[in-house]
Amino acid sequence: MRQALPLALAALLLSGCASHKPEDLNGTWINQEAIDAAVKGGSLRQALNEHGPVFEWKLDVANQRASFSNGFEAGDGQFSANEKQWQANFQGGWTDQLVLDGDKLKTTDQSGAEQTFERSKQPGNTPLGGSFEKALYQAYLGGEWKIVEGEGKGGVVRFADNGSVTGLPGPDRYALCLAGDCANMGGSNDSLWLERNQRGAPFIFKRDDDKLEIFRAVNQAQPDEIPQLAAGARQWVLEKD
Repeated sequence: MRQALPLALAALLLSGCASHKPEDLNGTWINQEAIDAAVKGGSLRQALNEHGPVFEWKLDVANQRASFSNGFEAGDGQFSANEKQWQANFQGGWTDQLVLDGDKLKTTDQSGAEQTFERSKQPGNTPLGGSFEKALYQAYLGGEWKIVEGEGKGGVVRFADNGSVTGLPGPDRYALCLAGDCANMGGSNDSLWLERNQRGAPFIFKRDDDKLEIFRAVNQAQPDEIPQLAAGARQWVLEKD
């Protein structure tokens, strides 16, 4: 298969079916549309659901590797090409078609669902999924937030793109729940995890433009059921300076 790839790529180039070189696909591609939708306001969960499920691709043409992240789990497959298109192949026979359109990567899965990705500006050694997460954290929570209600009122909070938070009384780490069990426990609510010294708890939050409300999470499920989190007492209200 490794010997077949260069022949396939050469045939693709000679056929004139693509205006890009195969190596143009190399690198990390993130779902900027999902980030832009989240920043516009409203529900983070809704924005990610509407523009998912994949948030990041890593492509390595030379080693025939194609990996993706959906914010909860990762897939590692094989990259291949024929005379018409590039393709990522995964266990179970699942495939995604890959096309470069200008400076954007467009993908189509077997169900016909299409997504668009932009090249990441993060360093190439960033772990899979981390480039999207950093870009989202910076765009969604970046800047300075003033505590206008709750403990530490008057203080300034900064959420860093590496998951650290300063100025919020108590926690020094945070993580937005993007997908999987973490997000599902919140139902239709947006949720995040706050911790200090590897001990923490989930919280429900609502972001409306430059206002961020953080609530205690209340588990409404029975002890033998999957947790279902709802907003409890409001812990903090932050406003962006």
